[in-house]
Amino acid sequence: MNKNYYAVLMAGGVGSRFWPVSTTNNPKQFHDMLGIGKTLIQKTFDRLNRFVPTENILILTNERYNDLVLEQLPSVKQEQVVLEPAMRNTAPCILYAALKIQKIDPNAVMIVAPSDHWIEDEQAFEDDVKLCFQKCEKEEVLCTLGIKPTYPNTGFGYIEFGKKETTQLKKVAQFREKPDLETAKDFLAQGNFLWNAGIFMWSVKTIVNAFKVYQPDQYQLFQQGISCYNTPAETPFIQKNYPKAENISIDYAILERSKAIFTLPASFDWNDLGTWGALYEKLDKDGAGNAVVNAKTLLTDAKGNMIRSPKNKVVVVEGLEDFIIVDKDDVLLIYPKSKQQDIKKVRSQVSDTFGEHFA
Repeated sequence: MNKNYYAVLMAGGVGSRFWPVSTTNNPKQFHDMLGIGKTLIQKTFDRLNRFVPTENILILTNERYNDLVLEQLPSVKQEQVVLEPAMRNTAPCILYAALKIQKIDPNAVMIVAPSDHWIEDEQAFEDDVKLCFQKCEKEEVLCTLGIKPTYPNTGFGYIEFGKKETTQLKKVAQFREKPDLETAKDFLAQGNFLWNAGIFMWSVKTIVNAFKVYQPDQYQLFQQGISCYNTPAETPFIQKNYPKAENISIDYAILERSKAIFTLPASFDWNDLGTWGALYEKLDKDGAGNAVVNAKTLLTDAKGNMIRSPKNKVVVVEGLEDFIIVDKDDVLLIYPKSKQQDIKKVRSQVSDTFGEHFA
């Protein structure tokens, strides 16, 4: 393995659209969402660990998830868990992690990857990342993996590249916000648009320099702590200064401003597992289109349902079509798949009505 390869695994999200399985105290990345015997964060760690040394993988997460990370990733040491004392979006935590890595290895290249995506062809993923790493080692560029769109999705941002680009890695023309349906259809018709999967690669030198140019205040704030990073003084410095950081995404802070961004159309299948519907698409189904995780089912006149329960629980369903049916401890959700985006609001209503314990 290349000792200059590093990974930052983003594991701080709440995954509120996967309620009631995903809760504030135990979000989706720490669950075995597909019923395969490994949680999403474990699968992501293993995928990165194919080509990134174990000790070079940092887990970026909220303080409240520290114990969950160490429990689920026993090969990870406490110093590899980078804790955010406040929620400040992706830019501050990426700069913080990059400065920590740069202090250890100024020649490092790093990948930033979400902890809750599903990628089956792990060899193709490794090959794609290494191709980007090689470019990042030679040039001062920022790279991202783009996903070839299979339908006009309005829930993702898009990456536009030049139509005349013929190389594997394509120069990014611009990042586009989540579109409406007609715009998404137009993007697909043009053929030079990719879904933005939030998987980024760069050298630590390049990303730190980008912050220095495009986010000087953020850079100055975190640069002050350079003598503290990777020492016992780091925690008090971060506790005091991290909450002062601007709440801004890496897309707005750096990517939409930089003129040296390249995208590689991914050669692997990808699913962001953002909703119960996305999980449904990923799972095997019975003859009537029902997807089942863990449950023992007796289904009559039931079609297109997403059913999840504790292991070996018997679930009997009759006469329901295209519903999400999720049974967990003290919450039972029976909800139309067509309204899956509203589950986030339902979770808030349950919390307000019955208490945070249920959310």
